[in-house]
Order: sequence, then C-alpha cells, then structure tokens
Amino acid sequence: MTHPRTALITGVSGQDGIYLARALLADGLRVVGTVSPSGDGGARTRLYAPGTELVTLDIRDAAALGELVAGVRPDEIYHLAAFSSVGGSWVQPELAFACNTAPVGTLLEAVVALGREGHAVRMFQASSAETLGGKSPYAESKRRAAELVAEARREHGVLASVGTLFNHESPLRGEQFVTRKITRAAAAIALGLADSVTLGSLDVSRDWGHAGDYVGAMRASLAHDEPVDVQIGTGVAHTLGELVETAFAAAGLADAASYVVHDPALVRPADVAVSVADPRPAAQELGWTAAVTFEQLVQQMVDVDLLRAKTGVEDDPAYLDLGFVRT
Repeated sequence: MTHPRTALITGVSGQDGIYLARALLADGLRVVGTVSPSGDGGARTRLYAPGTELVTLDIRDAAALGELVAGVRPDEIYHLAAFSSVGGSWVQPELAFACNTAPVGTLLEAVVALGREGHAVRMFQASSAETLGGKSPYAESKRRAAELVAEARREHGVLASVGTLFNHESPLRGEQFVTRKITRAAAAIALGLADSVTLGSLDVSRDWGHAGDYVGAMRASLAHDEPVDVQIGTGVAHTLGELVETAFAAAGLADAASYVVHDPALVRPADVAVSVADPRPAAQELGWTAAVTFEQLVQQMVDVDLLRAKTGVEDDPAYLDLGFVRT
C-alpha cells in the first residue's frame, strides 16, 4: 500500500497555513499542523481545511517540536509559525527570537536526524521582507533564522529553502493587522455601523499580494530540485493611503480621507518607507508569478467584511470562494 506524502505545517491556524493546508489536502497529501496553545484550538482550521490533523504545540518547546517531527516523519515541512508583530517585537524582543529563531534550529536538527535514517525531508522557511533593511528585533530574528538554514544546507546538505514573503493579505487576515483594520472599517462605515478609522502614517509603501496566491510559491520552492531562496511578491508597491482609497471605493464610499483620523502614536519606530519585491527570480527559478492584483485582493477583503457585518458570521468557507483567489 502506498502511503500519501505527508506535510507538516507549523502555524496552520494562520491565514497562510489555512490556504496551504487546503491546497495540500486537495492534492491528496496528509497534512499535520501545529496550533498554538493560546489560540482557538484549531477551530478555524477545522472549518476551512477539514482533514488537517491538528497538534497543539508551543513552538518554543524544543523537545516537543523535535519529537513531533520524528514521530510524523514528514516529507515536507512548511515552517510558518512565528511571532509576527513587528511593533510588538520592540516591546518583547526576547519573545521574537524565542519564537522566530530557535525553533528553526530545532526543525533543522530534526530534519538532519531523519536524513541520517534515510528519510529525506524538504523544508520551507517563511522569512519576511522586513529582513531587507528593517531594524526591528523581528527583522533580526528572521535574518538569523535564514542564516541557520544556510548553515544547515552548507554543513549537512539539507534541502531547505527560504522564501522572503512580502506583505500578503486575505479575508483570513487577523484584525490586529492594519490591512484588515481598514477593510473592516470600510465595510462598517458603508453600513452605517461606524463613522471613522484611526490610522498612523499613510505614506508607507508596500508590495501587497494575496496569501492564497503566495502559498503556491511555497509549494513550488519545495518542488524544486535544489534549495532556492527567492522573494515572494508582486513587484508592485502601493501606499497605505492608496489601500485606504481602494478599500473605501470597494465599499461604495467616496472621499476616503474624510473618514480617517490620524494618530501619530500608531507610527512604528524605524519603519521601512518603501518595500517592494523583485519577482524575477521566483518567475525564473520556480515558474511562479503573482496572479491576484492589488485591487482584486482589496475588493475580496471588503466584500467578505461586508458579509461579516451584515450576517454576524465571522467565518464561512464560502468566503474564500469570493473573488479571484488561486490556491
């Protein structure tokens, strides 16, 4: 009997993890995913990606993480779990390194151990555009993680790739992120449920893509014969002000600026002013290019937030079928 390939996804309850699990399950893989003890217990993942085998795990627990890899014996590992708040990393730098750097070393050690047993594992390390010029503890923790991958490749021949992910969003994005804050506010204001949104600087420029799109690049990285490190993005930058205008227009509202209240306290320290990917290596090495446009992404997020506000239903698998999503 032939057993299906097994994929292990750390952080499977995040937007990337859910889209990735859905895609892998659709292709017949067995998917095991870790969820944080402080999260929702995997409820959202069960709803959107039924069939995922969930394991509650604190990724800072090196022994438990190593035992999980040894027990699951995955063919592919997608390491997505992370302390993802750039601003929060200034307040809790030790936590950023404990979550973003040390677990990568643990996973690589487990991959090397399985390799000695004759079981080859391919690993994808999710890095961040913040590493390209960012000065936050978050950026440094991700830079060090990428260095660990390079060391493991050099010293042990590990088949591990690093994907430098530029900003990517979806209707599954958490409300603590500014993009979702904006689309949720646009929907609420359009329905008469709110009258303003409070934001920091609107001048920062980012390369925004769709999470459901970007997981294709992750999979393509591991399908490559050799480890490959590429930037994953659209190659097109937009200001936060443009995102506000696009979201409010998608909700049927003109004069978006009239609804924005500016708060200097929300401006992050040492924020990179402009961040845009070079998409050419991903296209050349992986044959991957972003398919969902900025406008399509924002429209889908606003459409889903309008449905949420109208129905009171926060999560519904049908939400992911709206718009222009490739998984």
